[in-house]
Amino acid sequence: MKVMVVGGGGREHAIVWKLSQSSRISELFCAPGNAGTAILAKNVPLKATDLEGVRDFALREKIDLVVVAPDDPLAMGMVDMLQAAGIKAFGPNAAAARIEASKAFAKNLMKKYNIPTAAYEIFSDQQAALDYVNNCQMPVVIKADGLALGKGVIIAEDRETAKQAVKGMMSEGVFGNAGRTVVIEEFLRGPELTVLAFADGTNVRAMVSSRDHKRALDGDKGLNTGGMGAIAPGTELSDQDIKRMHDEIFQPTIDAMRSEGSPFSGIIYFGLMLTADGPKVIEYNARFGDPEAQVVLPLLKSDLLDIFEACMDNSLGSQEIVWSDKHACVVVMASGGYPGSYNTGKTISGLECADRMTDVYIFHAGTKVDNGNVVTSGGRVLGVTAIAETKEQAIDRAYEFVQQISFDKAHYRTDIGRTC
Repeated sequence: MKVMVVGGGGREHAIVWKLSQSSRISELFCAPGNAGTAILAKNVPLKATDLEGVRDFALREKIDLVVVAPDDPLAMGMVDMLQAAGIKAFGPNAAAARIEASKAFAKNLMKKYNIPTAAYEIFSDQQAALDYVNNCQMPVVIKADGLALGKGVIIAEDRETAKQAVKGMMSEGVFGNAGRTVVIEEFLRGPELTVLAFADGTNVRAMVSSRDHKRALDGDKGLNTGGMGAIAPGTELSDQDIKRMHDEIFQPTIDAMRSEGSPFSGIIYFGLMLTADGPKVIEYNARFGDPEAQVVLPLLKSDLLDIFEACMDNSLGSQEIVWSDKHACVVVMASGGYPGSYNTGKTISGLECADRMTDVYIFHAGTKVDNGNVVTSGGRVLGVTAIAETKEQAIDRAYEFVQQISFDKAHYRTDIGRTC
């Protein structure tokens, strides 16, 4: 079977790595991929947003399955285009991907179907948003409606910060068209938790929970990023906790999407806040989180290809899915200056350290091969993942190997998993 994964980050490397373990796959491709995916698959020089290019390549090479991993091509309708061309594709279609592509759509969906979430208001007029900020209770959360690389969320502790956030999004275009409409939410208190889940349009099966760290600096300070590290499981959950999340959030969301005429098939990301009143949804994503995929997928014992196919043929309810009871930690190594400006082309050394060890994996994100050397090519460069019997052991092991890898001005947090 010939399989192609669309995307080029750490999430895609983790997906390629897991799919490479399937005995049913004869050839793997990744578009555009990175220096890590190139070891396991054939990289294809196509942008993830090149819908026609991916379709034409899949037809030409007779690809049996295309896995669309990133948010942008999902929102743009890559799955729709591939399916229209007779190509099997894993991921939600554009209508279902709205659950991530439009925060306003997601919030209205939750309100309509009584799915617990923060109180909110939606604004397309800047003055109306500023008037609301002048009178609402602080702190508030201000979100760009559209896709903003995981950075379109600002927690405003005071009114001046809130006003600047509104102006930055709505009139200054800091997130482009994504911020022309904003959602202003009440600030929820409690620990955050991510639960990724497989969905087939009718059924939903939760994965091992995880918890990521979005802020760039230790102590959850600095700017929001796409993610600086994560642990899995994210917390200890009782059977009762899991049942409540399934009954109040996971299944109602899938049922709501089907009721709206947009059944969701693929990976759905539930960003949750564990409040004193119970779990509430902070956000949905329509795909694997990054870096969450880098700690969750190494704990999956089952064949990922089998699960993907069960999602596509509506048989997820009867699909066996087995998880390890170990713990995982990933530490993201980023370019100095990320998520602001940074330089690339820095030679990376020490990558061979993981080759000598079991249960240690290096997932590439912003890397490429240049004159035989692996060099940096993005903001988030690598994710160093370790698996161990306990959370503490996994954290210590991940940092042990981070310290063996180096590139000029490498930046990483030193408290991943330790502030949970």
